Amino acid sequence: MKISFLGTAAAEGVPSLFCNCEYCNNIRKKGASEFRSRTQVMIDGKLCIDFPPEAYSNSLKYGYNFSALQYLLVTHSHMDHFYAHDFILRGYKYAKLAAPVLEIYGNEEVRAVYGECTAREMKAEVAPNLKFNLIAPYSKLKVGAYDVMAIPAQHSKTEDALLFYISDGKRGYLHLHDTGRICDKALDFLKDNGAKAHAVAFDCTFVEQTAGEISRHMGIEDDMVIKEKLLSRGIIDKDTKIIITHFSHNANPTRERLKGVEEKYGVVAAYDGMEVDI
Repeated sequence: MKISFLGTAAAEGVPSLFCNCEYCNNIRKKGASEFRSRTQVMIDGKLCIDFPPEAYSNSLKYGYNFSALQYLLVTHSHMDHFYAHDFILRGYKYAKLAAPVLEIYGNEEVRAVYGECTAREMKAEVAPNLKFNLIAPYSKLKVGAYDVMAIPAQHSKTEDALLFYISDGKRGYLHLHDTGRICDKALDFLKDNGAKAHAVAFDCTFVEQTAGEISRHMGIEDDMVIKEKLLSRGIIDKDTKIIITHFSHNANPTRERLKGVEEKYGVVAAYDGMEVDI
């Protein structure tokens, strides 16, 4: 299983779109190797998790032909994770498709946003090329060749934001972006259904700032709390790759700064374009 981190920033990007702070100005000076676009993960070039405004530019930078994209899992409806306007271009005179239908999976609010963003410009010739599948927390899905479990994120009071465990039958990936500390019920659901993750990607929006029990995001100490809970349940083991991502500009997430976090906590800090084979 190949996991590609096409975007590794929180909602505002790094540097932040409208920001004039010291961190953002320094990162602009450092150049493109330090830039981070909004979160997007690709698995085996077939299954995508989240679709940010940068999806088009990501496809160009990293050589992905999105006409062949078959499956899209959406964590929640926020713009940085689901920029639905682009889907009006999936067909007609705009695109010759390699995969005839893109299956989109998301919650009720994601479905509403999809409808709102495509209502004005969706052509009758394009609409059949997309299929929306409604999912909820504690779902078990068959998505092509992948087995997927959806668990609740601690992120939003207005919708059921989701996290995903994905397995190809041999290897497993656990996607824990855009969430605070995950509840025990969700972790028990993974354990009871046999989840075995060879890589896990943690929300680390705040880096070294501890977010605590009720936050919508995590820092590295929060990640370590959840890591221990995953270990105690056998969902991960000592050989599991621990990845941190979804960084805010407020944490000054330069590659050099994150080296210290990697060394101290035994993790890998994702960067845009990073690929992990498990």
